[in-house]
Amino acid sequence: MRFTRIASVLSALALAGAAALTGASSAQAAVAPVGPAAGTGYVALGDSYSSGLGAGSYDSGSGDCKRSTKAYPVLWKNAHAPASFDFVACSGAVTGDVLANQLGPLNANTGTVSITIGGNDAGFSDVMTTCILQSESTCVARVNEAKAFANNQLPGKLDQVYSAITGRAPSAHVVVLGYPRFYKLGGGCLAGLTETERAAINSGADVLNSVVAKRAADHGFTYADVTGNFSGHEICSSAPWLHSVNWTNIGESYHPTAAGQSGGYLPALNSAT
Repeated sequence: MRFTRIASVLSALALAGAAALTGASSAQAAVAPVGPAAGTGYVALGDSYSSGLGAGSYDSGSGDCKRSTKAYPVLWKNAHAPASFDFVACSGAVTGDVLANQLGPLNANTGTVSITIGGNDAGFSDVMTTCILQSESTCVARVNEAKAFANNQLPGKLDQVYSAITGRAPSAHVVVLGYPRFYKLGGGCLAGLTETERAAINSGADVLNSVVAKRAADHGFTYADVTGNFSGHEICSSAPWLHSVNWTNIGESYHPTAAGQSGGYLPALNSAT
């Protein structure tokens, strides 16, 4: 999920003098094919949590999609050696982008599909912009607005994407991965958002995940929960796997680090396949 709105706001603040706060290896050929998808194609769809924004080591050819060689789809591909690999996840993608731009590689030979989607539709970037730059009450109200969207409007958008995946790759095992909770409550953050704001944001992630999981199950897909893997590695923990506000590279804010991709997302996909 992209953070472009924060980038524009903070650029204006910087001009006003605001103070700043704060791999995948090439040894694939040596890895024996394992798992159910060996010998079949793997297609990685979705938003920035699948493209690997925040993990660094970006493929220059991916442009603004920010596809990382340290993203969980590449790590899974390196370990399982599928017959083909199409990595089309893109930072900032919403459900409509998946439908318009990412489904081309899917076909009858696709054995495995992974996807994270829905966070941008629910307004992830705007929620975080609001919570960082406005009052606690405004933050909580914006989170509640995002929850209402997730409950009432997102299911239909997810249904469109999931049905389209099945239509193009009817034999594929589809794994829908969720999103981590951002904050360890009662953790080590002494500044920044209030505990009330952090709790509200976590509850928003829980609602989003519950909606995504329900729609995935109704389509016969496997839902892979990552919240347990990230437990103890949230922002405000002693060993976070998520970027907090990154003032030197604002787009990476609130995205998994390379450790979050390999320790949080990859095991979830491995368990689901």
